[in-house]
Order: sequence, then C-alpha cells, then structure tokens
Amino acid sequence: MTDPMHASSEDLPVSRPFRVSALPARKPTHFDIAPDKPAQALVAALLGISEVRGMHFKGEIRASGKHDYVLEARLVATVVQPCSVSLAPVTTRIDEPVIRRYLADYAAPEGDEVEMPEDDSSEQLPEVID
Repeated sequence: MTDPMHASSEDLPVSRPFRVSALPARKPTHFDIAPDKPAQALVAALLGISEVRGMHFKGEIRASGKHDYVLEARLVATVVQPCSVSLAPVTTRIDEPVIRRYLADYAAPEGDEVEMPEDDSSEQLPEVID
C-alpha cells in the first residue's frame, strides 16, 4: 500500500495539480474538488478506514509576496472507521480549515532530534502544488 504522505500524484486517487509557474500573481486560483464514489473508496483504502463519504475540498491558492504562495481551503467529509475496542463502525464528520504556506526560501529544521515548530503549516515551495 502506498504511504499517502509520500505518494506521487500518479499514486493518488484524487489529483488536481497546479504548476506554480502558471499561477497568476495578482488574483487567487480557486478550486473545488469533490471526488466521486470510486475515488472516495480509494482514499478510504489509503487511510486504512472503512469508508469516506461526501468528501469535498474547496479553497484557493494565492500569491504571498514575490515568491511564496498560500493555500487556504476547507476539507469536509464523513468517514467511517471501526471502533478500536468493539470494532463497531464509528461515523465522524470532518469539517476542517486547511492552510499551507509554500515558501521559496523555506529551510527545514536539521538534526537528529528536532522539535515540532508551533506553526506547522509552512513547507518548501514545490514546482507543482497538488
């Protein structure tokens, strides 16, 4: 099974790539992603849960300064997974804001043991935001 945190866009059931060099600098790029039932089933399998229903990811990518970008969105879905004690299905509604800051001059912390930064929304600006 593919590790969702290290999968390429070819491995993922839902892919909506945005080439950074093609993003407009003056206006946001809006997106609205609502995977179909087969894609939701693949997401559930990747996450090791029973079911994903009504998944919806909507937001925008906008320039921030001369070289950086911000993705701001909302992830909404219903997920079903087995209870860790009884294995009975547990249904949970997810409705979460998502913020990612893509920084051209991002420097990842180095060392064997590194503390998690308080702001974990920043990462290196890739060539493609997917």
